[in-house]
Amino acid sequence: MALNFPDLTQLYAHDYDTVIDVRSPAEFAEDHLPGAINLPVLNNEERARVGTMYVQESPFLARKLGAALVFRNAANHIERHLSHHEGSWRPLVYCWRGGQRSGSFTWMLQQIGWRAEVIEGGYRTYRRLVNAYLYDDPLPHRLVALDGYTGTAKTELLALLRARGVQVLDLEALANHRGSLLGERPGGQPSQKAFESALSGALCSMDSAHPVVVEAESSRIGSLILPPSLWNALCAAPRVNITAPLEARAAYLVQAYDDILSDSDRLRERLSPLRSHRGHEVVDGWMQLINAGQKQVLTQALMEQHYDPAYAKSRRSRSVEELADIEIAVLNDAGLSEAATRIESLLDQL
Repeated sequence: MALNFPDLTQLYAHDYDTVIDVRSPAEFAEDHLPGAINLPVLNNEERARVGTMYVQESPFLARKLGAALVFRNAANHIERHLSHHEGSWRPLVYCWRGGQRSGSFTWMLQQIGWRAEVIEGGYRTYRRLVNAYLYDDPLPHRLVALDGYTGTAKTELLALLRARGVQVLDLEALANHRGSLLGERPGGQPSQKAFESALSGALCSMDSAHPVVVEAESSRIGSLILPPSLWNALCAAPRVNITAPLEARAAYLVQAYDDILSDSDRLRERLSPLRSHRGHEVVDGWMQLINAGQKQVLTQALMEQHYDPAYAKSRRSRSVEELADIEIAVLNDAGLSEAATRIESLLDQL
C-alpha cells in the first residue's frame, strides 16, 4: 500500500530513514523533497527514449524497454549505493506520480527484506501539498521583519539571532541572492519550485507558537517570487527598523559586495540599465567612479542616488506596525551584538 500524507507537515515529519527520488537527474535537479537522494531508475536519455517509443511506436514496446532499463539500473543502485544498509533500514520512495518507476524499485527493495514504502501520487502529490501550503492556506507563523536601508547588516543580524536560538527565515540564503540589483551570488538561483521546497521545509520545521524573524523583502528576490501566503504574512508583519550612518553602511557594503565591486565589467553591465530611471548624468558619474576604482565613494553614491530614494518611496507606500527603531552607530561585532540583544528583548515581549 502506498502511503498517503494529508498535508505537508505530516509528510515532512515522516520517520523513514532515507527518502529516495527515483526520477531522472533532470527532474531531480529542478526540485525534490528536502533531504532526498537521487537514485534514478531511468536517466535523462533513457526517459526520453522510452517516452518517444511510447508515443511513436507502441506503449507495450515502451513498457518492455522501460522495465529492462528500470530493473538494470535498480540492481546497480542496490549493489553500489544501498548494500551497506542493515535489514532494519526503512526507505521512502517516490517518482513522478507514484507509478511504475517507484513501484518497481520499491518492490525490489521489499524482496530483499527492507521495509520500503512508496509515496502515493509521488512528486505530483508533494507539489500539490507545497502549493496548498504556500499559495492557498495562510501561514500559521507570526513573522517579525527586520527593515531598514540597504547596508544596515540585516543579514548578519539574522545569523546572530539564529545562533542565539531565535527562529529565523533567511530568504536571501534560500534564494541564493542578496535581494538587490547587484545581488547575484555564485552558483545562480534555484528554480522557483526548488525555492518553494526550501521555504516550505524551513517553515514546517519551525514552532508556530514563537515568532519567526525575517528580513523585509520585496515580492521578488532576484528572479524568484515570494509565494502569496508568505508574501501576505510578510506585508502584515510588524517591523523592527534598523538604522546606521551612511558612512558606516558604505564601509559595510564595500566588504559585503566586494565580489561585484571588484568586477568592473559586470558592475557596468548591471548599472547601465538605470540610465532611464536615474538619468545619464548620474550613471555617468557612477561609471567614472568605477573607472577610478573608488569602491567606497561609488557605494555611497549608489545609496544616496538610487537605493535610499527607492527604499524611502517604498516605505511611504505601506502602513505597517513598527515595533522599534534600533540604531547601530558602528556596524562591527560589538554594535551588531548589542542590536541582536535588543531584538531578542523585543521578541520576548510578543
